[in-house]
Amino acid sequence: MKKISVVVPCYNEEENVVPMANAIREVFKNDLSAYKYEIIFIDNDSKDRTRELIRELCKNDKGIKGIFNAKNFGQFNSPYYGMLQSTGDATILMAADFQDPVEMIPKYVKAWEEGYKIAIGIKKSSQENKIMYHLRSLYYRTIKKLSEVEQIEHFTGFGLYDKAFINVMRELDDPVPFLRGIVAELGFRRKEIPYEQPQRRAGKTSNNFYKLYDAAMLSFTAYTKVGLRLATFAGIILSGLSMVIAVIYLIMKLLYWDRFPAGMAPILIGMLFLGSIQIFFIGLVGEYIMTINQRVMNRPLVVEEERINFEE
Repeated sequence: MKKISVVVPCYNEEENVVPMANAIREVFKNDLSAYKYEIIFIDNDSKDRTRELIRELCKNDKGIKGIFNAKNFGQFNSPYYGMLQSTGDATILMAADFQDPVEMIPKYVKAWEEGYKIAIGIKKSSQENKIMYHLRSLYYRTIKKLSEVEQIEHFTGFGLYDKAFINVMRELDDPVPFLRGIVAELGFRRKEIPYEQPQRRAGKTSNNFYKLYDAAMLSFTAYTKVGLRLATFAGIILSGLSMVIAVIYLIMKLLYWDRFPAGMAPILIGMLFLGSIQIFFIGLVGEYIMTINQRVMNRPLVVEEERINFEE
């Protein structure tokens, strides 16, 4: 009997973990009875009763496993690490808040049985805030145009991954993994299945501007060179313009010495403009350096505090 692993990352999801476990088991009972399931809840140092509820689930069902991180290791490392701990013939990654519909699981398995190594969900619409959805759309289109690797629009990581792909993930040894980019980059045969993203079932999302910005900059620095190239080209163009303007000012001053006061305004405006450009690109280069720094330190993805039901 084939085994399907379902990895569910958690952070303060006390209202969702038990309903999620029940919903997944119901799907396997009704639609995937020919498969054995393995449900892995990986908790990213929740501050509520999430761990207590996961322990209870693991106690009552040996097919449910728990991993408790020693601290919060971020929105990318924890899910990635959880996938590496799966033992199924295929692994499904999904959020604990029901924004990744459990009804998609049989569709993913069907695509997998058809020969696709990866089956992923693509958000064609969402019940989330319309402004946020359109901003995400703009971000995806921008990254897709700038990246050397074809990026996947409205893909959050929700999908099924064959064991062969999971083994490749293990070999990557990437301390700052960006799953969405890895899926697009490695070129495994995949099927994209559209779905409508529902609203969060309960609780409050842990996503904020900083986390969204972090995700955007990780994909930007990992899969594009345009930031550094833009800095180089801007430097060349602006230095050239500065030289031309300087020569024009010199000529005008020599020709009209008494009637052409240079004044301080152009100088101040030019200094402020060039200074702001320099600060912007120093910050952009800093983002690239920060990404490089995280990679060369080669720290572990996650440090576990406890794991449950992994004895076998």
